[in-house]
Amino acid sequence: MDVFAKARELGIDAEFVDGQGQGHRIAHEALDALIAAIPPLPTGRLLSAPVVMRSEQDAAIELVSTARLPVHWQILAGADVVAEGATQDSAILLPGSVTVGSYRLRVCDANAIREEWPLIVAPATAYQGKFERSWLLAVQLYGLRSPRNWGIGDFSDLKRLIELAADWGADGVGLNPLHALFAERPNDCSPYAPNTRLFLNALYIDIEAIPELPPSFMVEHHDAVQRVRESALVDYAGIADLKWRALRVAFDRFDRTANAGRAAAFAAFREEGGATLWRFGCFEVLRCRFRQPWWEWPEPWRSADFAACESLRTTEDNAEIIFVAFVQWIADEQLQACRDRAAQLGMNVGLYLDVAVGVQPDGFDAWNEQAAISRNLAVGAPPDALNTAGQNWGLAGFNAAGLQSSGFAPFRDMLRAAMRHAGAIRLDHILGLKRLYLVPRGFGPRDGAYVQMPFQALLAVVAQESTSSRCVVIGEDLGTVPVGFRDAIAAWGIWSYRVMMFERDGSGRFLGIDHYGDKALVTFNTHDLASFEGWRSSGDLALKHSLGIDPGESAEARHHARQMLSDVLRGEAIEQDDYFGVLRYLAKAKSRLLAVALDDLLAVSEQINVPGTVDQYPNWRRRLPLTLDEIAASVDGGALDIALHSRHAARVGSESGRTPR
Repeated sequence: MDVFAKARELGIDAEFVDGQGQGHRIAHEALDALIAAIPPLPTGRLLSAPVVMRSEQDAAIELVSTARLPVHWQILAGADVVAEGATQDSAILLPGSVTVGSYRLRVCDANAIREEWPLIVAPATAYQGKFERSWLLAVQLYGLRSPRNWGIGDFSDLKRLIELAADWGADGVGLNPLHALFAERPNDCSPYAPNTRLFLNALYIDIEAIPELPPSFMVEHHDAVQRVRESALVDYAGIADLKWRALRVAFDRFDRTANAGRAAAFAAFREEGGATLWRFGCFEVLRCRFRQPWWEWPEPWRSADFAACESLRTTEDNAEIIFVAFVQWIADEQLQACRDRAAQLGMNVGLYLDVAVGVQPDGFDAWNEQAAISRNLAVGAPPDALNTAGQNWGLAGFNAAGLQSSGFAPFRDMLRAAMRHAGAIRLDHILGLKRLYLVPRGFGPRDGAYVQMPFQALLAVVAQESTSSRCVVIGEDLGTVPVGFRDAIAAWGIWSYRVMMFERDGSGRFLGIDHYGDKALVTFNTHDLASFEGWRSSGDLALKHSLGIDPGESAEARHHARQMLSDVLRGEAIEQDDYFGVLRYLAKAKSRLLAVALDDLLAVSEQINVPGTVDQYPNWRRRLPLTLDEIAASVDGGALDIALHSRHAARVGSESGRTPR
């Protein structure tokens, strides 16, 4: 078979147009590597793809032309038959009376060909929230300062920030991903490159809030804690050393002295976490033992084998596995307390959490879901105006065949973990639900290609989980957006992510306020872009030039952009062109959520993350210049209230009968 025909069978688009309008055709060597790494999709002789339908709507499912009539069908939930029937037509008519859920559709034709396919019955749309036009305070949690934290923002800081945001009139707090990273690789600190998306980063635990931590620990480690607390940047290695020591001391004391209530709560958490939590503990133990990527471990540990993992219960590793669960329990307790505090304060959103697009190939998720996650392919993006060389993020993503064969369980589990304590989540690079730009290992970012994903099935799962968790879903739909993509996600009730920096016409003019739709979160910038102060001063351009990076914009173009910003603000009778002026402008948008960056309220000029850099810039390490108490005193609450007046008015108008989520 011709290599390009084989690529088409696997859903690979070997030819595509990038974000700069340039045509690409993937080189043969890179295409061969892609083909070798992508498992083939199941093919059917009766049906061609997983089946998606909306509850309370009958669905006509087209049969493959080779099916011999009549075709009998059954909808199965486990061993139970939920509905069944037969057709003499070219389509199966499934009844809308089937409740929301995940099923299997069994079909059999007159030639006795039998197939089973995933059947997803979804609600009409994802959850839409119980608020009107609200705003969120956005922050990188690790950057928060306080006199009591250990050099990194923690969950107690988050609770204090929630209270501060509520005082200012916010409906929630937006955060960077809280996914677990690598305990023994603290400087591998990007929250968007996690070990796993199913569990939490232990460094965000407030150690001193753990009931089992003996006071003597703080006395013994006072000087070390003070050193990391005073560090200009987040000292991940020093903080990790201290926090993991403290967690082990707390666990040892818990193991010996836990009261009945605490012991029962931990037992319930372990029961809820089930086999996945146990396997995570096993993985962490094995990773620290072998100090190699999991595919180089001895057998039988190269796969998440149930029997092999269970065998560790009778070894000395058992206590270490329970320790991993203990750490996750503490983190989950503290994050839940933050969610509960937001609810007590009447916040309609509470926590708005970010979900990374992929995982580290040598991490837990890639080990645990080897059929569904392709470790030899890296998610990235083709060249565009901001990243002219293209991007290779080094992250492993889902593949269509593995998701389909598992009934989309790995994707569902990821969503449930993200939504557990959130009133809204943002799916980073939601474009990947339709197609992923994948770069084979060992190749550059220009050597990738788009690979198609089961788009409608994934959107249906999002709608299911969003409704079940009562969690709004925002899709980060930036970059090279396929035609019709935004309409497709909107049809499922997934909101758009609109960044004012990008909302401009071909002449550079900022689009008018009526351009922003209601089912969207609107913001001025993102963590990968300049802060407002950095943008206004062109400091980001100077920084990128100093790092040898093409900023994708000239100084003249930036000067023009600043003038265009002033023009669009004046068009709304806003004379001030500072960040508060921008907020006044965005607050007028119909978009139901507005994200206000704490960095920009504090006029921070430095960028959070500079894409394309690793060691050249302190990505994900910068701390805010003020403590939480100083922030409360220094931010001009009156100016903020004036800027967001229209949002506050909408919120007050919706508060009668309003109940915490």
